[in-house]
Amino acid sequence: MKLAAIDIGSNAIRFQVSSVLDHGSQVLFKKLEYVRFPLRLGHDVFAFNRIGKKSIARFKKLMKVYKLLLELYEVDDFMFCATSAMRESKNGQKLVNDIQAELGITIHIIDGTQEAELINKAIQSYLTDKTYLHIDVGGGSTELNLYTGGKKIKTHSFRIGAVRVLEHHDSPAIWKEMERWIREHIKRSFGTVTAVGTGGNISKLFELSKVASGKPMSLKKIKEIKQLVEDYSIEDRIYRLQMNPDRADVIIPASDIYIKVMEWSKAKAIIVPEVGLKDGIMLHLFEKNSKQRTIEFINKEDQSQGKKILPA
Repeated sequence: MKLAAIDIGSNAIRFQVSSVLDHGSQVLFKKLEYVRFPLRLGHDVFAFNRIGKKSIARFKKLMKVYKLLLELYEVDDFMFCATSAMRESKNGQKLVNDIQAELGITIHIIDGTQEAELINKAIQSYLTDKTYLHIDVGGGSTELNLYTGGKKIKTHSFRIGAVRVLEHHDSPAIWKEMERWIREHIKRSFGTVTAVGTGGNISKLFELSKVASGKPMSLKKIKEIKQLVEDYSIEDRIYRLQMNPDRADVIIPASDIYIKVMEWSKAKAIIVPEVGLKDGIMLHLFEKNSKQRTIEFINKEDQSQGKKILPA
């Protein structure tokens, strides 16, 4: 079985095809194709509340490419999910309707709660019965999920994201709301809070930190890496730190969000699993198409087994 997940974010649009390999007692996800295109829909939406003509034209071309890839890989099932920028855009639903009419592709505009639920599917196996605050920073929104005793007890989506902050479309009131939410819901009785970070920016910060895979990264280390990156020009971030151009400008505002949330929650360290919305979509599709099994991911490059995602 081949599955495909398409994550239409505010900064980039990610496309992934994976093959589901049945090994009896376990099922493995092997990545066959991954494409990340930096369309940055949030640039239009957060400034003008709508997607511009140029972005619409590029978006339609990209959807045609993704449809062809689905056909070439002979995918058995797929799902397109659009997040903050598309759901806030005045013409987002019309664009979705146009894509349905022109290409026969259904794009699901998901709200913050649905987005969090899908991402949570991918991080569940990284959690124990301790207290965790899951922080997912996207281009237009930040989803927070509080776990304690092995259960998720609170979730909230805030209109604070890396692109939104970069372009000064964030509101001081929303920052205060997020701080209040954290201070209100994280109780002393929960004990030590460990952050769990997902999103491309925290993954890049983790890579630059040189912390061993699977080990937590301290808040102090995040601040050190942020300062290191901030000392470079955008050009040097691209050429010396090997960042994508659309990562080089948003990584500092994204860092600020992770740091603030960790400070408010008194989390001293963060776990950074290499999963995100697209992985949650994959798991959703797998659950829909077959019985629940033990799942692992395999990297395309070395075909080595990755983290267990869904317990048997």
